[in-house]
Amino acid sequence: MNPPSGERSARVGIDTGGTFTDFLVLRDGRVSAHKVLSTPRNPAEAVLAGLHETDLAGPKSVVHGSTVATNALLERKGVRTALIATKGFEDVLEIGRQTRPDIYRLFVVRPTPLVDARFRFGVDERVLCSGEAEKAPETPEVREVLEKIRTSGVESLAICLLHAYANHAHEETVAAMAEELGIPVSVSHRILPEYREFERTVTTVVNAYVSPLMDRYLSHLDRELGKDALRIMQSNGGSIAAETARKESVRTILSGPAGGVVGAFGTARAAGLTHVITFDMGGTSTDVSLCDGEIRTTAEAAVAGFPVRVPMIDIHTVGAGGGSIARVDAGGALRVGPESAGADPGPACYGKGEEITTTDANLYLGRLLPDHFLGGRMRLAGERVEERIRTLASQLSVSPMAAAEGVVRVSNAAMERAIRVVSVEKGYDPREFVLVCFGGAGPLHACDLAAALSIPKVLVPENPGLLSALGMLLSDVIRDYSRTHLRKTAAVSREDIDSFFAPLAEQALTGMGKEGVPAGDIRVERFLDMRYRGQSYEITVPYDGDFEREFHREHLRMYGYQDPERETEIVNVRVRAVGAVGKPVFPERELSGEDPRAAFLEERCLVENGKEREVRVYRRSGLAPGNLVAGPAIVVEFSSTVYIPSGWECRVDRRGNLVLIPCGAPR
Repeated sequence: MNPPSGERSARVGIDTGGTFTDFLVLRDGRVSAHKVLSTPRNPAEAVLAGLHETDLAGPKSVVHGSTVATNALLERKGVRTALIATKGFEDVLEIGRQTRPDIYRLFVVRPTPLVDARFRFGVDERVLCSGEAEKAPETPEVREVLEKIRTSGVESLAICLLHAYANHAHEETVAAMAEELGIPVSVSHRILPEYREFERTVTTVVNAYVSPLMDRYLSHLDRELGKDALRIMQSNGGSIAAETARKESVRTILSGPAGGVVGAFGTARAAGLTHVITFDMGGTSTDVSLCDGEIRTTAEAAVAGFPVRVPMIDIHTVGAGGGSIARVDAGGALRVGPESAGADPGPACYGKGEEITTTDANLYLGRLLPDHFLGGRMRLAGERVEERIRTLASQLSVSPMAAAEGVVRVSNAAMERAIRVVSVEKGYDPREFVLVCFGGAGPLHACDLAAALSIPKVLVPENPGLLSALGMLLSDVIRDYSRTHLRKTAAVSREDIDSFFAPLAEQALTGMGKEGVPAGDIRVERFLDMRYRGQSYEITVPYDGDFEREFHREHLRMYGYQDPERETEIVNVRVRAVGAVGKPVFPERELSGEDPRAAFLEERCLVENGKEREVRVYRRSGLAPGNLVAGPAIVVEFSSTVYIPSGWECRVDRRGNLVLIPCGAPR
């Protein structure tokens, strides 16, 4: 296809992490890597510094995974926001759903709404669920509400009127009048034209809450980049123009983690693997996702306790990363995370942090080498770690070695539970998948997790610490559109359903045209949200072939039963428009012999199961396809360190991936 108008001779994928900001540059068919420390107070500083250090001459296209919207929501640091709702529904944010995720917790604390009660306003209007307009908003009342908003000092406005997904005329009227306020306005039928008032309101409010911050951030980057094109990674695994991301920032809430899944699945598929569990362990958190032949998306995710109903890759996140802080709780038990040392001050071994982290424990155990971190560019301070490990051991009344191994085991337990959530708890057997590990810390823990879950194989791509940035380069241009059409399946024909899709498909083609994708290069995919009559949850299935049979089959897999005789209904129709971009290739290389001696660096000592062992250390750049490394061993590279435990072996495949399996297991 012809690339979008933003494509240039050089493409840069940028992922902002909790500790490092990663850069992958695709130029003339070659990929080069770079890392800089993140700047949490202003992420743009690290982005611009890294771009300067890559020394790219000429125009370029930048695809950026931003954490601005994510952090604003997680840390509750968005802008002061107001809400206009149908009169009588102003408190839907407060009421929410009558669900208790922690059913055994006696004192449940619900998340505080993002909009304070004094900034929630009602307008006397009514649209019925059929779309019939029963009462239009009156201009004097709307103007009175807008005047209150003007004098309240809010910086952003969300508008969510009852049943606007069925008829948005009243929302458009109020939104047009609200333009005089001169502040950003988020309107529910543009963000999420689907039924369920609470979820639609929350999603619209989240967009209003974070978009002004994203707008300022992207405007700053745009000015500094000049004529260079800037695209932003979405939570759904595709990129959009920065201009779109400014207005619909809610679509970027899981921007960075989504890039990791795209990069991991793309690498695995090039190696002939399509059933994989992606495992991304970074500085502050671990993100896992299951890909059963394809990247799975969901429209039922919750972020920071808020339901965000825009399509996003199905990712489960836990607060276990290399920077997760170890501590002893009031009961004397060892805890690791979710608090993180981040990039500043960082782990103790970085030279400024005072508390022990998972990274420090790995360094103390000899699994992380102080003089080979970031290719030797950054030497880790092992002496600072020893002192603090002894303090932690004293609090636990164990040896320093046991304390360090305890930190790693507790961290592993949290990550193992996360993998079970996306596999076992959703009807998948982990033994049928390959664990694709990446992130700066992932390859240090992958074999332990695979052993605990009986996963037969681990794949470590090249540059695992920069795989999320690779995902930015692999991401297509993607736009998602949806609308509620609640109908009994038996009561609608194929022609009826096609008519539901028609306006969405037209909207998708128009939107992709604004993204710079030629009409002939757009692939439009259609999906239905379906359920059994009487259920309150839906399953998304492709709208092709026998979609009803596919629904029954998927219901059986997810919930353990199906009832083909039971009446079904269609809830939402969805359209996904995809425009492919030029991607890096994964060339195969000739196999060499098994002997890895050309990559051998030295011998070191590490701790395994309470005992010190001598291990061989190899430089990854010296390993050739076909080389075989037996554990225990360590493989060092620029972006990460790979730990191969005793009882495991590692073979280099034709594309430079490290394939780790238990000794004696079939390859």
